[in-house]
Amino acid sequence: MTTNVLILCTHNSARSVLAEGMLNHWAAKLGKDVRAYSAGSAPSGRLNPFALEALASAGVDVSGFRSKSWDEFVGGGAPEMRIVITVCDSAAKETCPYWPGSPVQVHWGYADPSNTLGADEGTRLAFELTRQAIGYRMLQLLALPLATLDNASLQAALTQISNH
Repeated sequence: MTTNVLILCTHNSARSVLAEGMLNHWAAKLGKDVRAYSAGSAPSGRLNPFALEALASAGVDVSGFRSKSWDEFVGGGAPEMRIVITVCDSAAKETCPYWPGSPVQVHWGYADPSNTLGADEGTRLAFELTRQAIGYRMLQLLALPLATLDNASLQAALTQISNH
């Protein structure tokens, strides 16, 4: 059974997109039955071009990415999530909708690389470093025995990952 993971950030334009891309990329490479989705509480409707560039340079196909609302994941026909991860502090503080199936929720915060001041090269570097940090945590998530962990054990494991 596929483990569905929803990654949230307020605008769904950078960090959550990086996380969705890296988790799906690594899951496919490692043959793991995991599917990532990303969304935002107030989606911007556009993706940050530096996020797409960082993913593409890592070999991730970005052709199907779009900024979307978390409302797409609460109604009928939405995939049932096992894990919900917030990646920005503002989304972590928001009241989330009720997620069908009562998924495990965890916060893995990252600084917003979009706030990098200066030239494009500095912004590119900030996005690449954020992509690498997110990718590392996604590899740790994929190393877990997801099919056999109960929710309490999964919560503890995900919290432990957030502390590294």
